[in-house]
Amino acid sequence: MTTTQRPQHVGILVETDDSWGRKVVEAVCRFGRSSGWTNLIAPRDSQGRLRLPKVWNGDGIIASLRTTSSVRHVKNLNLPVVDVGIMVPKYDWLARVATDDAARGKMAFDHLRDRGLTHFACYAPPIGRYSDLRSTAFADAVATGGYECAMYESTGDDAAGWLTNYSNVRRWLATLPRPLGIFAADPYPARQLVEICSLESIRIPGEVAVLSGDDDDLLCNVASPQISAIELASHRIGETAAQMLQRMMNGGATAKHATLIPPLQVRGRLSTDVLAMSDDEIAEVLRYIRQRAPFGMTVSDLLQTFPISRRRLEQRFRAELNRSPAEEIRRIRMAHVGQLLIDSDKPIASIAAEAGFATGASLSQAFGQHFGTTPSEYRRRNRPT
Repeated sequence: MTTTQRPQHVGILVETDDSWGRKVVEAVCRFGRSSGWTNLIAPRDSQGRLRLPKVWNGDGIIASLRTTSSVRHVKNLNLPVVDVGIMVPKYDWLARVATDDAARGKMAFDHLRDRGLTHFACYAPPIGRYSDLRSTAFADAVATGGYECAMYESTGDDAAGWLTNYSNVRRWLATLPRPLGIFAADPYPARQLVEICSLESIRIPGEVAVLSGDDDDLLCNVASPQISAIELASHRIGETAAQMLQRMMNGGATAKHATLIPPLQVRGRLSTDVLAMSDDEIAEVLRYIRQRAPFGMTVSDLLQTFPISRRRLEQRFRAELNRSPAEEIRRIRMAHVGQLLIDSDKPIASIAAEAGFATGASLSQAFGQHFGTTPSEYRRRNRPT
């Protein structure tokens, strides 16, 4: 007589009201299906809070912990826990997988600086969706780049919504130099900022360029103008958290240190579609690169199109962007390849041809040098199957 082993029951306490949460949950559930889990997704109590019911007989929990009460709730269940956020301290009884905020801050700064901006600000009112690390990481990246970052000073009204802090934001914006690049912590404050700028007749992106620290399919695309955003490796976070929980439920130790996963890319939209260069000719060269580099080009192509010497071109690029024309061409080209890998089902050979590579092998070599992984692995880890 044989007995059937009971499937492992996993509780998923992650909000599904935004793209990030849905992608994390999707990846966890995909792993769970292959591992024979039974998942309980986003259960709520009578107060609408994410809570696991008392009748639930579970084996492990994946949660995005945002409050001390949610921490107490999962701790009292005495089960293995993996936190996929970074809003509460890293306790020794739980594991953590989260976005690398330092990498996000640098990516955000680089994107805004690449548009020629030299004035920067951060808008991150405390609305309970992110930690202070997100804004401080951006400010640190700005400081490392040799610039200053104006930080929005929140008031007690901010948590109540944009109608109450509108006057504060309006006054803050009026004190800042332009053109200005603003990093908004996530799509909610980013959308709010765009709306306030519209009411104040502040042109986006001409006067203020807005970049969100996270992407959302709805909020970032329905805003006017559409909002550029940092695209996070949400599926990879979910998959890594599920793998970690599986080991813990099978008796493995809780990891002492957080696993930090860098974001994927900037999803460029109209809110940062600006080139605020002091050198008009280099701005024109950059526009040309951004149009042509995704499909393959060289510095020689630039020299044939623009009446400038290679040495002078190098010097002026360094002065504006602190990198060479060849580095800019390679960066734009690889970003295009990475986006195709995530957004399409095209074979590697087809992507190589579209990006101007002779073969899939030559693309893989260049991609590995730039991203540190293969195109196939990059696609597998960063999009649903």
